[in-house]
Amino acid sequence: MSRPNILILMVDQLNGTLFPDGPAEFLHAPHLSALAERSARFINTYTASPLCAPARASFMSGQLPSRTRVYDNAAEFTSDIPTFAHHLRAAGYQTSLSGKMHFVGPDQLHGFEERLTTDIYPADFGWTPDYRKPGERIDWWYHNLGSVTGAGTAEITNQMEYDDEVAYHATRKLYDLARGNDERPWCLTVSFTHPHDPYVARKRFWDLYQGPALDPKVDAIPFEQQDPHSRRLLIACDHQAFEISRDDIRRARRGYFANISYVDEKIGEIVDVLDRTGTRENTVVLFVSDHGDMLGERGLWFKMSFFEGSARVPLMISAPGWKPGRIESPVSTLDVTPTIASIAGIDIASVRPWTDGEDLGPLVRAEGSRGPVPMEYAAEGSEAPLVGLRAGAYKLTLCDKDPPLLFNLDVDPDELQNLADDPRYTEELARLTAECEKRWNLAAFDAAVRESQARRWVVYTALRNGAYYPWDYQPLQKASERYMRNHMDLNVLEEKQRFPRAADAAATLAPL
Repeated sequence: MSRPNILILMVDQLNGTLFPDGPAEFLHAPHLSALAERSARFINTYTASPLCAPARASFMSGQLPSRTRVYDNAAEFTSDIPTFAHHLRAAGYQTSLSGKMHFVGPDQLHGFEERLTTDIYPADFGWTPDYRKPGERIDWWYHNLGSVTGAGTAEITNQMEYDDEVAYHATRKLYDLARGNDERPWCLTVSFTHPHDPYVARKRFWDLYQGPALDPKVDAIPFEQQDPHSRRLLIACDHQAFEISRDDIRRARRGYFANISYVDEKIGEIVDVLDRTGTRENTVVLFVSDHGDMLGERGLWFKMSFFEGSARVPLMISAPGWKPGRIESPVSTLDVTPTIASIAGIDIASVRPWTDGEDLGPLVRAEGSRGPVPMEYAAEGSEAPLVGLRAGAYKLTLCDKDPPLLFNLDVDPDELQNLADDPRYTEELARLTAECEKRWNLAAFDAAVRESQARRWVVYTALRNGAYYPWDYQPLQKASERYMRNHMDLNVLEEKQRFPRAADAAATLAPL
């Protein structure tokens, strides 16, 4: 079989606890359920960082934020960092992106040969946090709980308009690839902004949801009883300005679930093109999210923490030769780059120096295991970097500003019992702390983040003074090369753009 094509389907802020083994039963997601049946399902997958830009830079490069230097949603992803798009392209793949990747900086491609849409978020330094001003809120771009109190229905929103466009361009690209005008194998990444808040959905999806799933499992924890980082996140979300009722929570969760159904339908449209063009058999389909959403659990919303709802994401891979099934071992979105490279036949030794991830193929074949899974966070709501490690049943969070958090997820999946002060777990805490200290120098990490923030505040202020040249991606559309133009032979054009070709189509038709 020839080298497989690769279709990456990415969503934004999808809580991995809702994918215990494919979509939870209450979710109306038939296309994702069908994909799950054909996939290796990694049910304990963690983001490298629970925020959009850092998570996506890490997903694409396989490197932690401390290595990419994409610490927050306004940190530049520099052009010299290899991504899976670079590795594939160097190996002869055609690479393209439809949708969001939240690249910050003048390079808006990062190895993609073609980008079909602009991004939904800005590419400049305007969203830079400032550790020099602890507790400061920048209201025009920080999350606030208005996404919760404003939940409801709409037939069009900014986000829907974007994802409708993403799906359209993705399906059009798949048809174009099926025509065979480019003989190279391809990798198409399709990245949606849903089910990211605001929790506003089209009514036909909203009407699918009722019942107990609309209530969180863990009620809001009083502010003074929250851990220090959670208190900072509540302040960052301006929690005191909002009175969140039970009905607000239910409507927000309902809108979120409805938007999972919305994006499921878009995914169905895309995968259907693979079926109708006969390209499914030799196409890897990978489904993943950048990070999760707390959805009101513990009184927390959105992401930015290492709790399961925020840090755990779905990951499903359907690949030729891979046996479908459920894989319990904790893995990381860092593992996507080496795994894709391996599936594409790239020598993994050439990729390994450029990634903190591991090839998941041996895990699927029951030939190996993955080491402890690392996470980092150094953006809004923090005052110093946080690091986390999932090792077996345990998850440890460390920060120089805070006491440690240690949970045994096998017996405490809701993370309600911090074991760090329990003398029975002193040995486990010491073992995982030592593992973290081998990986991270928190003081050096903090200094690097502060220097990056300070530099960007200088540069952003200067670039907004006088003439301004935006970095936001402008999709290239060559109108003179589309449809019919006078430098084209109409007969050649019509046959070239038809799929299947006339002769192939005629052969499949029954005689009249």
